[in-house]
Amino acid sequence: MATPTSAASEKMAAPAAARLTTKADKGGFFGGFGGRFVPETLVPALEELDAELARAKKDPAFKAELKRLLATFVGRPTPITLAARLTAECGGARIVLKREDLAHTGAHKINNTVGQCLLAARMGKKRVIAETGAGQHGVATATAAALFGLECDVYMGEEDMRRQAPNVLRMGMLGARVVPVTTGTRTLKDATSEAIRDWMRNVRGTHYVIGSVVGPAPYPTLVRDFQRVIGDEARAQCRKSFGGKLPDAVVASVGGGSNAAGIFTAFLKDASVALVGVEAAGEGLATGRHAASLGEGTVGVLHGSRSYLLQDGDGQTLETHSISAGLDYPGVGPEHAHWKAVGRARYASATDAEALDAFDRLARTEGILCALESAHALAEAAKVARTLPTDGLVLVSLSGRGDKDLAHIAATRGVST
Repeated sequence: MATPTSAASEKMAAPAAARLTTKADKGGFFGGFGGRFVPETLVPALEELDAELARAKKDPAFKAELKRLLATFVGRPTPITLAARLTAECGGARIVLKREDLAHTGAHKINNTVGQCLLAARMGKKRVIAETGAGQHGVATATAAALFGLECDVYMGEEDMRRQAPNVLRMGMLGARVVPVTTGTRTLKDATSEAIRDWMRNVRGTHYVIGSVVGPAPYPTLVRDFQRVIGDEARAQCRKSFGGKLPDAVVASVGGGSNAAGIFTAFLKDASVALVGVEAAGEGLATGRHAASLGEGTVGVLHGSRSYLLQDGDGQTLETHSISAGLDYPGVGPEHAHWKAVGRARYASATDAEALDAFDRLARTEGILCALESAHALAEAAKVARTLPTDGLVLVSLSGRGDKDLAHIAATRGVST
């Protein structure tokens, strides 16, 4: 985990998995994906986190406090919205939105950061660090750190700071220090690498609040479990609102993959529910300017775990591109790789242009400005809906609101703000 890639990177077919599971095997592997590829310096911190997480899961006081904070601070449960006018324009099945854009700070990220900061406080940590691309995880970490009185540093690539200037301002107002990352592509991958280096230097008193279902065990399962509230709520809400019916398909954007893992997990055992993850095709898969790790990548090790990543023949990570800063990452969570390997989830991709069209369509038909990450999911959801009858349901994880993206969208269209 000390370096962006590892000599252990492998060009190989996906490991065969004997069963579908939401539990990591010994060593934190999901059917051969995941694990813990880190220097010895970080092993004690990961073992401490693993042990504290196990204790917390059995502690009624921890569960009660987390439930209280999700209700009174985060604003859960978030509603589902039947997008009737969007449905009519797209044709086919009804499109239903799980409204994570209505959570405090405007995205699903707060579910995870409140949980992790609560764990950090239990472990006696006085400082937290985070990486961020779109800025929503940075804002959510800064918000939770302020709530718990923790010192907070957030690493962010200079390119993402330019694209997401409003969130940089928010983090500062919340008391966090935003550390610019000037190396590499100056985006999420490089911010993650710098955060890891900080953690190695300050591991005794610092907790690293990883923002997605990536990294060494136990992070993929820890983040997934904190985000599972999205899927559990949505499953119950669909049944209540649609006469006991479950969605025919659940669609979510996938960068690292936390919002998708959070909503997919609640439906894994429902064989009738198709799970569809949507990666960033950028300027088109054929151009090489994309971030479709599952669709175009090979198996290797990135930031402490084995999964699909975009790499060259020498195992060095490739530059990625997406109009969405939150999807501009060359790897993906190992459990998504596992779900792909066993055929439980299908992974598609949407281009920058398709995401912008979906953003415009939702705004025009439903009065909702969504995050560009969510717009990728909406682009694919419209295609899925057209394959289903009109009484079908397509549930979309609307992972965040689009305030953070407005200036960037305007700039891509040559509009002065």
